[in-house]
Amino acid sequence: MNTPNKLTITRIILSLVLIILLLFPFDQINIAFPSFYVGNVLLNLKYVIAGIVFIIASLTDFLDGHIARKYGLITNTGKMLDAIADKVLVNSVLIILASLRFINPIIPVVIVLRDTVVNAIKMEAASRGRVVAAIKSGKLKTASLMIGITLIFFNNLPFELINLRIADFLLYFATIMSIVSMIEYFNLNKELIFEKKNS
Repeated sequence: MNTPNKLTITRIILSLVLIILLLFPFDQINIAFPSFYVGNVLLNLKYVIAGIVFIIASLTDFLDGHIARKYGLITNTGKMLDAIADKVLVNSVLIILASLRFINPIIPVVIVLRDTVVNAIKMEAASRGRVVAAIKSGKLKTASLMIGITLIFFNNLPFELINLRIADFLLYFATIMSIVSMIEYFNLNKELIFEKKNS
């Protein structure tokens, strides 16, 4: 187990902690998280903690890839774990935020649909011994999602103080980029998709 893989496992564990924090019925065991104001913006400690956990988990996403590329530690196991960790972290949180009515449900629906299509393309490519490289629109989608989700946890601070809904903008932008990247992945690999396998 190399360092990048350990970071990826850490991201999966942090994702599970985050899911439990967001979904556990603390009120039923008489635990209440205090709320407080920053300027005129109300924050709840539970979501502040969730935001901090999400930031740390997101940083491991950057670090594991950076270390793996820099030191030649890229492995098939690492690629698989990284893909799982990304989906557990981002997609789970998006679904929970939609269920809590913090974001529009169309966002996780489109993101999950896109990931399903792209993963199917990648699996088909892998079955033919080919690797589908990441594209810029996909990376832009991921960065926008992570920043947007972080801002949601912090009630859009500091932008809420000047009445700019940057969190919403980033999440809708990420949703649009999800569709764009899905179309790009399809166009780049359509010959592979419709190519007949050698018998």
